[in-house]
Amino acid sequence: MDAFSSLVNTSATSLYISLLLPACAEYRNKTITRIFGGNARYGCYFLAVMIFFFGIIRDNLYIPPRAGRPPRVPLLPGPLAAVVSVVMFAVGQTFVLTSTWALGTTGTFLGDYFGILMDHRVEGFPFNVLRDPMYVGSTMCFAAAALWYERPAGLFITLYVYIVYIIALRFEGPFTDMIYSQRASAEKKEE
Repeated sequence: MDAFSSLVNTSATSLYISLLLPACAEYRNKTITRIFGGNARYGCYFLAVMIFFFGIIRDNLYIPPRAGRPPRVPLLPGPLAAVVSVVMFAVGQTFVLTSTWALGTTGTFLGDYFGILMDHRVEGFPFNVLRDPMYVGSTMCFAAAALWYERPAGLFITLYVYIVYIIALRFEGPFTDMIYSQRASAEKKEE
């Protein structure tokens, strides 16, 4: 255990901070929508701002070079570390940014939980390459930062993020499939 704690500062509060989004409460009870006087779009935009704001805080907690952190540990040999991390970050950001562009604000920030559905499912790039490009891209960016800053703790956090994304997708994927098939069924009944 001493070897592990020499690489990862387990006493850091930032290691244990996480944010649970109230998306399920919104879907079932319209909690955020009610706060905004029944306006689902305002509620979704509010949630988008909160997710973005807490994402900035998360990213600042994640950035490894801070006083009191364990020393750098080369994770890849020499110049390969820089090349791999830059390419991984660029590809990851491409997936994240093009996903955001394709989905728009309400598609990116859980609009479906507010009852705001897109006209059709997005099937162009990057969704024609990956089913969940935003999650994959984000994970790639975390891994790239850990490699760039040579911090093993960053790789452990990246693994944690990846596991959280996998768990989230166990619920999000079927939920998304369900709401779009419910809408398709409702549209067929109207015809």
